[in-house]
Amino acid sequence: MKFAHMGDCHLGSWRQPELKELNFKSFQFALQYSIKERVDFILISGDLFDAAYPPIDTLKKAFEELRKVKEANIPVFLIAGSHDYSVSGKTFLDVLEKAGFCKNVANYEIRNDSIILEPTIYKNIALFGYPGKKSGLEVDEIERIKLQYAPGLFNILMLHTTIKDAVNNSPIKSVNEKYLPKVDYLALSHLHINYHRDTKVYSGPTFPNNLSELEELQGGSFYIFDNGRITREEIKLKEVIPITLEITNSLTATEKILDILSKKELKDKIIIVRICGILEKGKTSDIDFQQIESYTKEKGAYTFLKSTSKLHLPEPDIKLDIFDSEQLEAQIVKRFEETHLSRFNSFVPDLMRTLTIEKLEDETSSAFGDRLLSESRKILQNEI
Repeated sequence: MKFAHMGDCHLGSWRQPELKELNFKSFQFALQYSIKERVDFILISGDLFDAAYPPIDTLKKAFEELRKVKEANIPVFLIAGSHDYSVSGKTFLDVLEKAGFCKNVANYEIRNDSIILEPTIYKNIALFGYPGKKSGLEVDEIERIKLQYAPGLFNILMLHTTIKDAVNNSPIKSVNEKYLPKVDYLALSHLHINYHRDTKVYSGPTFPNNLSELEELQGGSFYIFDNGRITREEIKLKEVIPITLEITNSLTATEKILDILSKKELKDKIIIVRICGILEKGKTSDIDFQQIESYTKEKGAYTFLKSTSKLHLPEPDIKLDIFDSEQLEAQIVKRFEETHLSRFNSFVPDLMRTLTIEKLEDETSSAFGDRLLSESRKILQNEI
């Protein structure tokens, strides 16, 4: 028996066109590798898509690749993850299943206080699955699951969740794997990590899902199970060059960054420049990232990414006379306005209220970000 185990593909997740394409090509690589290796079947343990309702271009490309797998007579078994799960129960995974490209193995019913998982039988394999849910809501439910075992079969359980052994003493809500039903292979995803202990395996993402993951993981992964031998396969289609620079003077930062870049081979690489520190001179806008990006393009870089989230101005010296937590925010804003006179201070209350807007159910991160920006623009346009 030979099968591939992948998950956390998050198709459609990246906003940058180059990384969105690289994300898809990594998924494509995993499927093509599986076809070449002539696996008996493929497992996708959640988050095939980054949202329950992905963009149409993402769907078209996913359908095309899964069609090739179907033509190779390799069945695909999957479950929903925390991103492509919907409380309504309706997602595009249903469309894939109706088209015959995959089989969702999350088949269960509630009996008394237990959740009974029914098997999907394929040859001598019994596949069980339970979906991941937003905010870790599946954790308490998973510890109540029981399997409707089929005697004499190889049992696979697919979960999209966090298990305690993988996060050690972290306070993250997680499942105690000691209480999970005994199976021959536990196919996990959700944590984007390299984890393989006995037959408990986190697939890792087929491609990193954010800037920090790009720096840390440098690429994606999936696993091949071949008659008991479990092998991690790396997906590294592009080399990542991370650069971290701590500065106190933004006026000289552009020159320093360009000097560092001039000493590296940038052609066809993903360049990540992360700036940190507390500014004593200048401001963040003094760093000419447009010039830096133009330089990387001239040198043939695949794409350029930057982060200034850890670059700060010195903390203002604000003393508070009150200790009422309900008034703390208003007091800080008032004192800041008194010590930093500006016509833009009138924007602060409305902009802060905008930042309390919550993400809607099934709303993608990019759509949520666009909505926040739209609301902020409305405030600024009305005030100016």
